Amino acid sequence: MSNLLAVLDAVDAQPMSVELRARSYELLGDLTGRTLVDVGCGGGRAVAELAERGARAVGVDLDPEMIAVARERWPAGEFHVGDACELPLESGSVAGYRADKVLHTLSDPARAVAEARRVLAPGGRAVLLGQDWDTFVIDSDEPETTRRLVHAKADSLPSPRIARRYRNLLLDAGFTDPVVEVRTSVFTDDTALALLHRITDEEGWLAEQAERARTNRIFVAVPMFVVAAQG
Repeated sequence: MSNLLAVLDAVDAQPMSVELRARSYELLGDLTGRTLVDVGCGGGRAVAELAERGARAVGVDLDPEMIAVARERWPAGEFHVGDACELPLESGSVAGYRADKVLHTLSDPARAVAEARRVLAPGGRAVLLGQDWDTFVIDSDEPETTRRLVHAKADSLPSPRIARRYRNLLLDAGFTDPVVEVRTSVFTDDTALALLHRITDEEGWLAEQAERARTNRIFVAVPMFVVAAQG
């Protein structure tokens, strides 16, 4: 978990990630004084940032260790261990729902989106963010191997291509007026290498990427899909 948290922290600190989070907050609408839930909150950064913007933010994550980290980092925040498909919230109790890099980990993402619809008050906003695991763009001298490794990683996940379906998931759950945006995160430093270690442990291929990192030639681009809709 500590390795994953370190990678998440490094990615979250990138200027493009800061901008993407800020955009997701804008898409939630004016939540000043209103309650929202951040599902899959991890270390709790978004909960803290939303609270700074005047919302009553509640973080939910399935991993008790992540919730422990979030509570330690942001002691003023409200965090709960909980399942994205069975949120510890009353029906119609929140004005905003946010799930960032979560749905690809679920075997039934549609159930989680239905749960988002349940907890949202009428007129509430939902925002889904995440990457499509088949669309990592990696510069390499071995394009065929790279393609194989990216697809192998994708196929190891429960719902690797769910981000391209965010819009339809929301529509199918009864949401309206979807807004779709794509922002590409580009990594050209050691964070890129850390991301690639999350994709594969194939030593020969990683050695090439490590050499690229050493010579300032590493390049990884990840399109991030952002979809917001009205409940």
